Formats: sequence, C-alpha cells, structure tokens
Amino acid sequence: MTEAILRPIDPADDPAMAAIIRQVMTEMGASGPGFAIHDPEVDFMSRAYAGPRAGYYVVDRGGRVIGGGGFAQLAGGDDRTCELRKMYFLPEARGTGTGRRLLALLLERAQAAGFRRCYLETLDTMTAARALYESVGFVKSCSMGATGHFGCDTHYVKPLA
Repeated sequence: MTEAILRPIDPADDPAMAAIIRQVMTEMGASGPGFAIHDPEVDFMSRAYAGPRAGYYVVDRGGRVIGGGGFAQLAGGDDRTCELRKMYFLPEARGTGTGRRLLALLLERAQAAGFRRCYLETLDTMTAARALYESVGFVKSCSMGATGHFGCDTHYVKPLA
C-alpha cells in the first residue's frame, strides 16, 4: 500500500474534501442543524484556510484525497486560541496512524502561527477520534467561541506552548 502524504490543500482538492466531509459526517449522524456539514466553507476549503493564521492539509494516497484537517482562529475567541477544524477520514484511512500524523502537523503549524491553545468540538459517539485527541493531551472543556456548531456535545482544549 502506498504511504499517505500530508500536504496543503489545493483548489483542485476542494470537491474531494467536500465529499469526504459530507460522507463522514452523515455516517457519524452529524448531518442535521448545528453541525459543520452546513458550513459554507465546506465547498471551498482551500480558500477558507488560505490566511496567514490558518491551514488545511489533505491526506493523499496515490494521488487520491482520503482525508484532511485544518486549523484557524476560533470564531468568537481570543487571538491566542485556534480551533481544530473539519478533520475527517474515509474508512480506508482510519486506524493507520495517519490521523495522529496529521494532528501532530496541525498542532505544530498552529503553534508556529502564534496560537497558544487549541480547541475542538466533536461528538461523544466519535470514540476513536476522542481517544486520539485525549492521547495527545486534549482535555474535556466547556464550549468556547461562537462556532455555531450547537450539535456537538463534546469539547476539548489543549495548550500549545
């Protein structure tokens, strides 16, 4: 099997990443109101994360996008807090260590962009994702910022500095 490459998203990747986000969120029961599946940026992730304090990376295996994740300043938060955003993988990418690699890259880039803590929202039923987050030092927190994702029931934060 070809090794997965982590690389910055390109505009040509936008349709594949939008399809992955919609597929995985639907699979996880997160397709109703209050979930990120309805965010306008889903269709143009490369533009939405093009700022100096944001980044979105895709997982590319053999020229095919099989997952991705990003970070940006937490909406409604202070300028030292970023949010881990839209980290989703097709089933074939799960359990391969790729999520851990991508998460490490995102946290490193977020810290380099000047963020001092990272916040994320997820679902209690996403047990594998929660286990990954907890294994790298995220701890449960209260809801922060103004993401509009009222459908998420579990929140985490991790210091970056």
